[in-house]
Amino acid sequence: MSAKRSDPGTGRDLLALALSVGICLGIGGLGGAVTASSVMEWYPTLNKPSFNPPNWVFGPVWTALYVMMGVAAWRVWRAADRDTARGPLAVFALQLAVNLGWSVAFFGLRNPGLAVIVIIALDLLVLATALMFRRVDRFAEWLLIPYLAWIAFATILNIAVWRLN
Repeated sequence: MSAKRSDPGTGRDLLALALSVGICLGIGGLGGAVTASSVMEWYPTLNKPSFNPPNWVFGPVWTALYVMMGVAAWRVWRAADRDTARGPLAVFALQLAVNLGWSVAFFGLRNPGLAVIVIIALDLLVLATALMFRRVDRFAEWLLIPYLAWIAFATILNIAVWRLN
């Protein structure tokens, strides 16, 4: 592995951090746009398990997770040379796309069964991302653990909603 891309605190480094976090929040925003009408019209009509969190929990949790994801990706980008970072960041980008795909499947298409398939793929991709990040930056891996825990819970919730409806 070669030297870091830039020293912490430089303008380029801070711009890269802002871009990384911004991309993750942007994906979250796209997911929110796909979700908005269904949350108001369709989702309230579904039978949900007793452990379903109140709707107000999702926004703050996802915002925090997207910020941590962005910081994790930035740390990997910063800590590794281009060749070393390419694989982990490619898998990170793929999981981010699948994350958006889950919102499309569940809320956009209103298809909890399809969403179960997508979220299981997401679980595996986030786990793979965390393991790949670990090889580059241990803290980046730890930043993904809350995300992994949340989507594991979301998987159980998704399966329950699918089964109840």
